[in-house]
Amino acid sequence: MKHHTPSTIRAPFARYSHGVEVPAGHRLMICSGQLSITLDDAIPPSAEAQTELCFENVAAILASAGMRLDDIVRINAYVTDRAHLPGYMKVRDRLFGDPAPASTLMIVSGFAREAFKVEIEVIAAAPA
Repeated sequence: MKHHTPSTIRAPFARYSHGVEVPAGHRLMICSGQLSITLDDAIPPSAEAQTELCFENVAAILASAGMRLDDIVRINAYVTDRAHLPGYMKVRDRLFGDPAPASTLMIVSGFAREAFKVEIEVIAAAPA
């Protein structure tokens, strides 16, 4: 992968790349948004714990295709309040070093259940 953060535009606000180029010969995995819910329908109370579980769910989906979190080229994340940004960013920054994937983080009004605070969808690419 080639990460693009040109010096001719403002640097990213956090740990992410402005763009990630996927070379020819890679297969793509496009994951639906993952919410923080366990097999027995438990939902962690904090945004940080929900983020951990969302990424665990993403990792399980990627593993089913022989991929890892390191193969993620784009993250779209959604939180229901600005107060949840630090918890989300703490986990994301721990999981992804430099260069980090391209990323968008949005504040939304809510999800299917009121208890959900975070939802994460990703695109990953790995050699074919």
